[in-house]
Amino acid sequence: MSKRIKRRILPRRKTSGGLTIGSVVNCADNTGARKLKIIQMVGYKGRRRRLPSAGIGDLVIVSCREGTPEMRRQLFNAVIVRQRRPYQRQDGSRIQFEDNAAVILTAEGTLRGSDIKGPVAQEAVQRWSRIGNLARMVV
Repeated sequence: MSKRIKRRILPRRKTSGGLTIGSVVNCADNTGARKLKIIQMVGYKGRRRRLPSAGIGDLVIVSCREGTPEMRRQLFNAVIVRQRRPYQRQDGSRIQFEDNAAVILTAEGTLRGSDIKGPVAQEAVQRWSRIGNLARMVV
């Protein structure tokens, strides 16, 4: 991963992580991928034998499991935009989505697709402003 992406990531707010390594999420953009498997969480420093948990707005490395033949079995950077596990916002409200979803990024940190399907969490838009430009609905 390039240093440019690391500089663009804002610090992570403490939200409950609903996804671990090995979780399969939907692809919420129009790149041709359908199912993505989380391989690694970028920037995780943890304890031995503990699976890192990723939440809304986190940068992860994913492998395409279902999709077009050009996309399958390749590794990509992705940002999680929806999670099923409920999490609490700053104002005290709790929110959860009906599926887990992520959008694929390029190596420079820009979005690979040109459209995002479904709602996007507000926390992901705050950390990644380019996601907010393409999202139809921000919740």
